[in-house]
Amino acid sequence: MTRSSSSSTGLIGQPRYSSVAMTLHWLLALVILAMFGMGLYMADLPFSPTRMKLYNWHKWAGVCFLLLTVLRVVWRVTHRPPALPQTVTLAMPGWQMQAYHATHHLMYALFLVVPLLGWAYSSAAGYPIVLFGVLPLPDFVGPDKALAELIKPLHGLSAWALIVLAALHIGAALKHHWLDRDGLMLRMLPGRG
Repeated sequence: MTRSSSSSTGLIGQPRYSSVAMTLHWLLALVILAMFGMGLYMADLPFSPTRMKLYNWHKWAGVCFLLLTVLRVVWRVTHRPPALPQTVTLAMPGWQMQAYHATHHLMYALFLVVPLLGWAYSSAAGYPIVLFGVLPLPDFVGPDKALAELIKPLHGLSAWALIVLAALHIGAALKHHWLDRDGLMLRMLPGRG
């Protein structure tokens, strides 16, 4: 049986996410944006110590992101998020409700897929991950240059898919906040309850 993750009530009387859920949400959001930006920047750099340093940081951030994702999934499974307010569900067209659920499910899937593909690519390319330069992680797959060439674009495409879904998520949240003015976004903002 799961417990509700809502810890307080928002300004307009709606159940809010717990501080743990909010922290995980915003921390993962920051890491996604940082990793995506770093990935875009480092991909076109010539081979250099700076590029190698950025690749290591990107891999370390990916492993941390994967661990935070597992923590977030465990939290979500054991702490049910607050239900959408009835005023929101009644006002939302069916296609928006379907998009809401599909976006969240796909984002959670990509939270796992993107870093796992990155780990698999690094392993297949023969570049082991040594977390923070001190903790060697096991290879996700064995060294295989052909497999690495197959995985590399999948990692990039899945990262782009995650960014597009995150942009849709942000756009929907802003729509609810600025156009609908239904208080839905306040449920995930710290210091508002």
